[in-house]
Amino acid sequence: MFYYDANLGYILILFLVFVVLIKSVRVLREYQRAVVFTLGRFTAVRGPGLILVIPFLQQIVRVDLRVVTMDVPAQDVISRDNISVKVNAVLYFKVVAPEKAIIQVENYLNATSQLAQTTLRAVLGKHELDDMLSEREKLNLDIQRILDEQTDSWGIKVTNVEIKHIDLNDTMVRAIARQAEAERERRAKVIHADGERQAAEALREAAHVLSTQPSAMQLRYLQTLTQIAGDKSNTIVFPLPVDLLKGLMGMQEPSSRADARHPQDLDPPINPS
Repeated sequence: MFYYDANLGYILILFLVFVVLIKSVRVLREYQRAVVFTLGRFTAVRGPGLILVIPFLQQIVRVDLRVVTMDVPAQDVISRDNISVKVNAVLYFKVVAPEKAIIQVENYLNATSQLAQTTLRAVLGKHELDDMLSEREKLNLDIQRILDEQTDSWGIKVTNVEIKHIDLNDTMVRAIARQAEAERERRAKVIHADGERQAAEALREAAHVLSTQPSAMQLRYLQTLTQIAGDKSNTIVFPLPVDLLKGLMGMQEPSSRADARHPQDLDPPINPS
């Protein structure tokens, strides 16, 4: 009987040792860390791999060190120019100090999400709608910098913030479309006016070159006649330049004046006597 009780005691002791070993052995993956508390006090951060924990005296909290992708819900934002929009974003962050993420904040995931929502509204509310649409990169960097500064005490590193979508109402969409159309018309008018200016300068230079060579002007008009003759039109209106008329009239004017002189205007003959 005594021998039987001794064997039973050994079996119980071995069983308790086995249970203690099972309870004390923990295996952590490469991306996990264990925050160890001994009798409620923070002791160390362990892992990855195989770690030993004293049962009933030590507790561990597993922390994931991988980058967390968090969707920031759509927020109602009123821009600086009093336009109401809905903006949603995506947040990328990771835990760099596991002990701070567990000790300093109750739930670091929920806290980071709420902080991202309030920061998104605060930052975008300081900018106009045009800045939200055209300067997203700058706004992303501003939001990331503010979040990173505020979550540093929680042991969290914000790696990136991206504004995904800016939702506008139909009235504002139509107003932006009209603004874009007016902008395109303005650019078209400016380009057309600049083209007219360049053409005028080119014509002025061409006129200056042609004015130095009258024969070049005549050749130019002959070339124009050749181009017009190729058309199938029945009526051809060809402007005759005044300069060309003056040139022709200047060539015929001396003979005309000589013919128009009256006989009595001639000098009387000299009497030899």
